[in-house]
Amino acid sequence: MTNVGGDGHWTALAACGRGYPADALFVEGPAQREARAVCEGCPVRMQCLADALDNRMDFGVWGGMTERERRALLRRRPEVRSWRSELLADGAPALERVGAR
Repeated sequence: MTNVGGDGHWTALAACGRGYPADALFVEGPAQREARAVCEGCPVRMQCLADALDNRMDFGVWGGMTERERRALLRRRPEVRSWRSELLADGAPALERVGAR
């Protein structure tokens, strides 16, 4: 699993940081589908999602999930203290393990 890039942070390897305008990830409605597609092959998708969940990011697409999807996941799993530990642990696919998909 990829943890960090050259600058020491996962964001250096994010697919959305390579020629994709950041504000395009902060859209509403049908445009979210296109924004989510950027995340599909991203090597740091789980790190991104973990950060968004741990920091309760209210807006935008993070780790392939919309704000609505993240809120629903947080409601389903209120006992999770660290999404980083939950999503980045070895074993079963992360999103299936936490019941996100």
